[in-house]
Amino acid sequence: MTDLRQARKKVKVAIGIMLGIDVLAVALLVSPLIGSANSRRLEMNQLWSELQLKTRQAEPLHNMPQRVALARQEISDFYKHRFPSEYSEILTEFGKAAAGAGVTIDNVKYKPSDTDIEKLQMVEMDADLSGNYVALAKFINGLERDPMFFIINGIELGGAQQGPVKLKMALETYLKATPQ
Repeated sequence: MTDLRQARKKVKVAIGIMLGIDVLAVALLVSPLIGSANSRRLEMNQLWSELQLKTRQAEPLHNMPQRVALARQEISDFYKHRFPSEYSEILTEFGKAAAGAGVTIDNVKYKPSDTDIEKLQMVEMDADLSGNYVALAKFINGLERDPMFFIINGIELGGAQQGPVKLKMALETYLKATPQ
């Protein structure tokens, strides 16, 4: 009989503890510490939108090794096709552009300069040209579109009332540096 009383007492204590835990759980559920179901749903939606934003931001990094290999190949092709290895190639290409536009080359001066760009040497050019205005405009346009890399730094137009228009042009191009 004493065992039964003791067992009953233990069961009452266990039920009391469980009721206390239930009351505490209900209090936490309703309290502002946990928040309402609506606030939890809003927070979940906000976190979901942040996840989608981060996923979109990381998307350009997809296939990065292949893109790096492609960029290296494109750089190699750019160096191979856009930069000459000898001065004569510069003059030939410049002459082709002038002849194609109907412009006369009066004088061209070259001045090599060092650059911070590895494997390239800058060549500054000062050119005196003559022709009619349309031909000179066509020449400048053609030079900017030329496969060889020319950068026009300055242009001065001059001339008389009659006759050809004179054009003084400062430009630069790059030459593949010869290994030493």
